[in-house]
Amino acid sequence: MNQQAFPATTTAPDPSARLVLPDGRDVLLPILRGTEGEPAFDITRLREQTGSITFDEGYANTGSCQSNVTYIDGEKGILRYRGYPIEQLAEHSHFVETAYLVIYGELPTRPQRARFSALLTENAHIHERMVYLFESYPRDAHPMALLGAMVNALACYYPHLATNTHFGETDNFDEAAATLISKVRTITAMAYRMSKGLPVIYPKRSLNYCENFLHMMFSDPYEHFECPPVVSRALNLILLLHADHEQNCSTSTVRMVASSGANLFASAASGVCALWGPFHGGANQAVIEMLQAIHDDKDDGTRFVAEAKVGRRRLMGFGHRIYRNYDPRAKIIGKACEELLNELGVKDPLLDIARRLESIALSDPYFVDRKLYPNVDFYSGIILRAIGIPINMFTVMFAIGRMPGWVAHWREVAFAGRPRIYRPRQIYTGPSVRDYLPVDLRE
Repeated sequence: MNQQAFPATTTAPDPSARLVLPDGRDVLLPILRGTEGEPAFDITRLREQTGSITFDEGYANTGSCQSNVTYIDGEKGILRYRGYPIEQLAEHSHFVETAYLVIYGELPTRPQRARFSALLTENAHIHERMVYLFESYPRDAHPMALLGAMVNALACYYPHLATNTHFGETDNFDEAAATLISKVRTITAMAYRMSKGLPVIYPKRSLNYCENFLHMMFSDPYEHFECPPVVSRALNLILLLHADHEQNCSTSTVRMVASSGANLFASAASGVCALWGPFHGGANQAVIEMLQAIHDDKDDGTRFVAEAKVGRRRLMGFGHRIYRNYDPRAKIIGKACEELLNELGVKDPLLDIARRLESIALSDPYFVDRKLYPNVDFYSGIILRAIGIPINMFTVMFAIGRMPGWVAHWREVAFAGRPRIYRPRQIYTGPSVRDYLPVDLRE
């Protein structure tokens, strides 16, 4: 499975752009274009040529890398993994196959898929001594704190996978990738069960990826959890839709840490920490909390929307920093949400409120003019709640799904030879030079 990393996908540079400086000098900036035609000004030598840097807080207009993994056109609502439209993958593929695609660049052949699945099965268990790590944490520790710590700890318990998987040394990459993607669900299930004071449930070889996770979460020593197919399908879809999403906060963090030569486990742990932030990974939890607050107020959403439009409330799950159109993942997952609740016979009043909010947002000029369409977080929380996932574990579920993307981006950095360490510049705004004063002279 150790295929060669893809070459840079940009085509030959277009004629350069001309930058005119205040002193009258001209600087030519090469224009690069990706395979979908998106242009970028190459400022690699800007500081060398001008003595100046660019300022782009939040990197909204800055391309930090060239990547072959995911393409997004936010204006048109397009998301593709390795060229494949997300709609086709959601309909025909499954999470494990899509994980292989995201990491290795091509859909697996039958033997490749069997081998990858076997690696996931073989590496589902965790080292027995890691149980003591769980026991050393408070019972009410946040699941994301546990996940970050345990993913990082994998480098201690599987050192042969943490020392030979950087700077192009690829011998153990396949096993390291499978270890991380497989064990993250085991770690998550153990964190949940220990928080409940329940005995640990071990993985079963006979179950697929999602079934095994739900088995480790909800089985007990005397009775196996029978996973309804609709539940497994819904969870599989959530993970698939979150497998990668270009250079978001956590993925960029993984790439930055990887550029230092850090191993896969350490880099992925940094992604977990970035994802923990409420502005990144906590959006689906915020949606559920909003819907619950609306329900508790005996509102169908109309009053809440009116207050949101004048700034008294914040409407969660609408709009996206990248998409200026309907999030393609939201269309897919909204349909899956209804199918799940219908088949399970669940009558969730929050879904009725969600549909009401969606209807308002798609017809009200306030939302239409601002392109505030429902995003993937709008429905994923309802699905997770119906499955039985506690709300404080929603972000952990996001991390399980995003793991293949983090692995793929780590691979791009690590397999590029000896990478150039990421080191952004800054604009200093502190005091100018000043002399040290002894403490007796300080006022």
